[in-house]
Amino acid sequence: MVTALYFSMFAVSMLLTIVYAFFWHRHFDVNITILFILISISNLGFWFRNISPDLPQALLANKITYIGGCFLPYFILMCVLNLCDIRVGRFLKIVPLVISVLVYFSVLSVGYYPWFYKETAYIKANGVVRLQTTYGLMHTVHYMVLSVYLIAAFAVIIYSFFKKRQVSHTILFFLFVPELIAIMGYFGNRLFGFGFEIIPITYVFAEVVYLLIVHRMELYNVSDTVIDSMVQTGDTGFLSLDFKFHYLGSNETARKFLPELELLNVDLCIETVDELKGTVLAWIRRFEKDNSLADNLYEKKAAADKEEDRIYQVTVNYLYDGRRKRGYQLFFTDDTKNQKYISLMNSYNAELEVEVEEKTRHIIDMHDNLILGMATMVESRDNSTGGHIRRTSEVVRLLIEETKKDNALKLSEKFCKDLIKAAPMHDIGKIAVDDVILRKPGRFTDEEFEKMKAHAAEGAKIVHEILKETDDEHFKMIAENVAHYHHERWDGSGYPNGLKGEEIPLEARIMAIADVYDALVSKRVYKESMSFTQADSIIMEGMGKHFDKRLEPYYVRARARLEEYYSD
Repeated sequence: MVTALYFSMFAVSMLLTIVYAFFWHRHFDVNITILFILISISNLGFWFRNISPDLPQALLANKITYIGGCFLPYFILMCVLNLCDIRVGRFLKIVPLVISVLVYFSVLSVGYYPWFYKETAYIKANGVVRLQTTYGLMHTVHYMVLSVYLIAAFAVIIYSFFKKRQVSHTILFFLFVPELIAIMGYFGNRLFGFGFEIIPITYVFAEVVYLLIVHRMELYNVSDTVIDSMVQTGDTGFLSLDFKFHYLGSNETARKFLPELELLNVDLCIETVDELKGTVLAWIRRFEKDNSLADNLYEKKAAADKEEDRIYQVTVNYLYDGRRKRGYQLFFTDDTKNQKYISLMNSYNAELEVEVEEKTRHIIDMHDNLILGMATMVESRDNSTGGHIRRTSEVVRLLIEETKKDNALKLSEKFCKDLIKAAPMHDIGKIAVDDVILRKPGRFTDEEFEKMKAHAAEGAKIVHEILKETDDEHFKMIAENVAHYHHERWDGSGYPNGLKGEEIPLEARIMAIADVYDALVSKRVYKESMSFTQADSIIMEGMGKHFDKRLEPYYVRARARLEEYYSD
């Protein structure tokens, strides 16, 4: 029964060590890591000792248990000092450690020298292995050192509770518990005579408490890391809170920005502080409603007449531990100079914006007229397509207006405007076609048609050259695609690349309907114009073959307006 208890305590301590490893963060106090390792080793020693068949093996296991007995109190004290933010010199760290090492060397001498145990005997009764011992001098020293460590740890915790505002009282409480548990473990058997060692049980309880400390430390260590970097810059303030608005920490710069922070204890909920409700709490509430509203301006009136008012930029963000959100962090930067500059610039902006808008509109009009002029010049060389540019542009506009009514295709306003503006450029590649072919008063031969088909690819090259210096990359892409792919077919039988389905850009699919519809209902040198009924029949038959089937409802809805336009 006791053996099973010792083994289970060892197994639990290992499991808790694994859990700790899962939570481990590089900013954790190294002393806590050592605590978990030493406890697992010590509990292993208790289990080994209780299954030892003779005195030599029991003594060896006992030496393993004393790894924790000799060193755990020292590392607990170091952990308490670090978490309470109390710095001690290297000498005060090394000397106690050396003493602990000497005590443990005396433990290792058991069986050879009478320094720690003068005499030992192996006793096993009711499944419990005990060592009957006569204590030596170093055993007394061990208890003296142990008592000093415990007293020092208690003193640091009590001092920090009353004197250290920037130390969490939650952490202090958690640190107090392992100290009480340690007293129970080391002195419980001798005071109450449980019949077996309760130290392994107290070790496990201590590990649980340190896991709670670690969980809380994740917040403080994240804060400390950021605070350290903010302190280095000197001009940026930092404040951190958990999701329940408990104050986690701030740097000196932040406390200068908001003097109210000087009066806060760590873990105090700022909802109880009236002075912070209209500032810190209001900024966080605003951020909670809309994460894009992270930036705030905070104007602080000058304390004296000769001083100037200050304006601070306050940025709210989440406090992260790895990828987990653990609270809120606020950054404060003095933005007075920048805000004054912005204010000065705003006085000029109204006039500048009007002037720039006029100049920009003029440049855009010139640009659009240039494009339209080039397209018209190309069309003037073609005997068969007079007015084609103007008419197809109007058809595109009517189709776009119908698609926007339900916006099932999710077309952006810019896409629609750019497509209407690019439509006149769709046949600009015909400038590269020989006049003999372009102005032929009849149908093309197969060879002539192959040369005519080259206008699509040539058009894309010409558009690219014309627009290569433009800042509007979106319009450039739309215009190139319209010129290049408006003769592609949904079933892949078009030219110049034989694209199929959605491989064809949407703008080119819309342009294709406009281009074919105008060709059908307009008179050409090689044919008479078709009736609207005939043209409509051909367009509808082409849906899903020549044209994108998804565009059919928009063509159908635009049909009456198209007929009205062409009738005029």
